[in-house]
Amino acid sequence: MANWSVTQPHFLLPVPLGALQIPEAQTASKNTSTSLIRLSLVIPTYNEGENIEYIIQLLSLLLDAVLPNAYELIVVDDDSPDLTWKVALSLVSKYPQLRVMRRVEERGLSTAVIRGWQVARGEVLGVIDGDLQHPPELLLQLWGKMQRGADLAVASRHVENGGVSDWSIVRRFLSRGAQLIGLMVLPGVVGRVSDPMSGYFLVRHDCLAGKMLNPLGYKILIEVLGRGNISWIAEVGYVFQERQEGMSKVTWKQYVEYLRHLLKLRLSLWPVGRFIRFGAVGLSGVFVHMAVFYLLRSELEWGLTRSAVIAAEVAIINNFLWNDRWTFGDISSQQKGWSKRFKRLLKFNIICLAGLVLNVTILNLLFNLLGINEYIANLIAIATVTFWNFWINLKLSWRVTEVK
Repeated sequence: MANWSVTQPHFLLPVPLGALQIPEAQTASKNTSTSLIRLSLVIPTYNEGENIEYIIQLLSLLLDAVLPNAYELIVVDDDSPDLTWKVALSLVSKYPQLRVMRRVEERGLSTAVIRGWQVARGEVLGVIDGDLQHPPELLLQLWGKMQRGADLAVASRHVENGGVSDWSIVRRFLSRGAQLIGLMVLPGVVGRVSDPMSGYFLVRHDCLAGKMLNPLGYKILIEVLGRGNISWIAEVGYVFQERQEGMSKVTWKQYVEYLRHLLKLRLSLWPVGRFIRFGAVGLSGVFVHMAVFYLLRSELEWGLTRSAVIAAEVAIINNFLWNDRWTFGDISSQQKGWSKRFKRLLKFNIICLAGLVLNVTILNLLFNLLGINEYIANLIAIATVTFWNFWINLKLSWRVTEVK
């Protein structure tokens, strides 16, 4: 539950403090005399005094036609030196759906959007830039997608009818390069939309309710995709416009923050608890392997190769049974039956064999080509293969492929 600042004037929205968590319940009044707010559109601003009145006018004109008295525009200003917040506040009497928040102690586009969503009353949350680079008229198409059941409707530069106006080759290269890096670091998140760096979209409140968001920089959509419960995604093409008034805020710092955000989200989404269980099971397999190998060699006096192969297979079966019951139990419980369990065991065996080949390859490369100490090289190889075995097994051996 967010704490509220008491230092703001009464005619400004209070600034939420503390965790960047979207409230479970909407803040709309339960009084039947209060109109239901269906859309809350946040406009984060910094030095947009020259643009703010025009964009409020355009958005109000569009939304009054389709959502009369059922929407709100929330300007969240980071205490602009040009007093954008004051200009916006002067418009409230003319545009009653307008609400204004002035942040003094926080900065950043992504956190501004979240603070706006925390006080929003709408069933659908949204964001649009305040610099007119996002065409306001596209909002009606995005809203149409939401009405048809989408969880998330994104304005994209990379689908039909999309593009950029006068970008230089360098800026195009940087934009596409950033997207490619995102696909490598977070393929399951960034790959869900054609334009993961878009700052113009609508999302259902229920998809984010209760979620703790923790973004860096400008790219709030990646955080929404990574942490929200998003099923159906719709995209609408648009042409990104160049600024008419004010100065661009795109700097190298934004690209660095984007990379930091990707890595931060990647680490936070890694299934740490499941990986720890997988590692514990692997450690038990080492003891099983050694015990069986000792029994076959010392007690039964079997040959070296046969003992090693049998010991390895017993350890693999041990690891599979524990992983199937404990590490991935929540997944395997959805595919019951001996035939499905045998398929998982077969996949697990193949992946472990591939991991063994990978281990030997890495060990030889590090030791023979790079001259790294053989024991250090072996530890690096073991660590790499552990991650390999876990991730590939998660994606292939334990996954739901049949749903009734």
